[in-house]
Amino acid sequence: MVDATTRQPERASASVVEAESPELEFDDQASAVPLNAGGEEALVAGESAAHFAKRETLEPGRSLVVSDFSNPAHNAVERLIRVAYRLGVPPSTLASPFSKPTRPRLLAAVETPLTGDRAGGVALRAGHFLVHGVKAPIAQMDFAPAAHLTAPFERALHGFTWLRDIAASGPKEQGAPTASRIVQAWLDANPKPAKGPAWRVENVGLRLLNWLVHAPLVLSAADKRQRKDRLEAIATTARWLDRNVKNSSDRLGEIAGWCGIIAAGLLMPEGRPRRLFGEAGLSRALGELVADDGGTLSRSPLAQMDAIMLLVDLSACYRAVERDPPELIEHMLELLVPPLLTLVHSDGALGSWQGAGAVRHDRLAALIDASGVRTRPLANVRQWGYQRVLASKSTLIFDAAPPPLSRHARFGCASTLAFEFCAKGQRLIVNCGGAAFAGGQVPARIEQGLRATAAHSTLVLDDANSTAVHINGRLGAGVNEVEVDRRTLKNAQGTATRIEASHDGYAARYGLVHRRVLILRDNGSELRGEDLLVPSGKRGKRGKIGFAIRFHIGPGVELRLSEDKRGAGLAASDGSYWQFRISGDDGGEVSIEESMWVDGNGRPQPIQQLVIQGMTSRSGGSFSWLLKQMG
Repeated sequence: MVDATTRQPERASASVVEAESPELEFDDQASAVPLNAGGEEALVAGESAAHFAKRETLEPGRSLVVSDFSNPAHNAVERLIRVAYRLGVPPSTLASPFSKPTRPRLLAAVETPLTGDRAGGVALRAGHFLVHGVKAPIAQMDFAPAAHLTAPFERALHGFTWLRDIAASGPKEQGAPTASRIVQAWLDANPKPAKGPAWRVENVGLRLLNWLVHAPLVLSAADKRQRKDRLEAIATTARWLDRNVKNSSDRLGEIAGWCGIIAAGLLMPEGRPRRLFGEAGLSRALGELVADDGGTLSRSPLAQMDAIMLLVDLSACYRAVERDPPELIEHMLELLVPPLLTLVHSDGALGSWQGAGAVRHDRLAALIDASGVRTRPLANVRQWGYQRVLASKSTLIFDAAPPPLSRHARFGCASTLAFEFCAKGQRLIVNCGGAAFAGGQVPARIEQGLRATAAHSTLVLDDANSTAVHINGRLGAGVNEVEVDRRTLKNAQGTATRIEASHDGYAARYGLVHRRVLILRDNGSELRGEDLLVPSGKRGKRGKIGFAIRFHIGPGVELRLSEDKRGAGLAASDGSYWQFRISGDDGGEVSIEESMWVDGNGRPQPIQQLVIQGMTSRSGGSFSWLLKQMG
């Protein structure tokens, strides 16, 4: 059951103020740009200072309010069993104290609603692993526990996530021989628990869960001796997790471990003590992973998807033994799905945030369908920090929160105040994304660059990241506070949504706060923006500093720079034409540079970017721009 109390929050994010303003200036001329940047009043006429006083500044660690989940309701006997099992009393003693321990066996077959990648399964049956587009012969793979593998291959090999792909590639009879051969090769290289990537808690939890969910593939092609050895390996792995599950490097890995423990408790004899132990641990770990709006502390959509998949598979294990999943699991799925939908564009695919690539719409749709949750995206995910505006068939997604804390981030990105814009299914403004896919077709050596501020559609000062990006995948000092304000603007010509946010990532180094204002018409045809640099102290510093405002342009869009270098034309593959213009008094010029974008299959694609760059005063500056559909 869910307890309404909350634990200490984890990180600053954005509190949102929503209001309506009676006046909004639109300019329908083709060459129009936003009003001259002279502060907040320059964008919207008639706004009062009282509006800006409503903004809330949150201190570090104030945004992600961790939901406090209490242990599942158990009677006194069950609580005693759980405590005894945690202290090391064997399950056979607790379940059947006067009987001999039973041999390992499975009590039921699991039918999961999750589907894998058929292409990956076909490649496996043809003799190759296919991970993010990279083929690797099975015969040449090193399954040793300390083998040096890239992160995607490490997860696939040691977590046995490839079993789902084989299951999706055809009937069990066709895939079982391949699965059995790979399982045996792995067991030969890992006869007992050891150190190294193969025995990291997350990989072990994934491995145990996948072995149990896809047991027909693991066991059906094995002879009697192999079947016995594999069942013993499952039991040994479950016992190892019992002792080591809390040693995970992060909460998502721990949750994978708890899911494996509970699945073993459900599907193996004498499993009741293990199940009770696992349910209590999962309850606590989920409360420390997810904020009260359903967003994971890593702010990563990939972590959000992983958490959903783990709970969906675990729910299938409960149903296999004719038990209803605990209310905790159903409640968590209902919490996790809406924030994920917030980051889905009008083309149905995922946005590129916190290391994620543009995960395909069919994969997302299959995951949401498997979850059983029917809901709508959240426009304003306060703790998770993403703002979503749906205007006709166009979507604007805005990162209005600090990056995750270092201990939560895996591929944390310095993306504060970046945005993506998709018009009627055509991506116009994107982020590079794909850091989490590094080691596949994305070279591992550029992973750190894909996490940098410059790889996102936002402002960069002095070629420096707004939050430090370390080589080990963690984040350092930088953005601590974000202010955000959201409101609806109306006038006789129509309505628009206005979002304003600011961050202090450059305040300590350069004495400047970056503030960004975005206004999107409700017909989706016009996006106005203003980037302001405001002194963080009472007096601005002297001198000048280099700046660059980057707009990474989506795939399939052709760019042509205007003769005056104050704008560009965007010819999209869907036949639409857009004009990008900057105001004439900000001192910058528009240029076109090369960039890259990682698609839903982990493939890097060459794209271009528009860059407004120049020198600006260290006492502050403002830069206005307009993106408008023509015709």
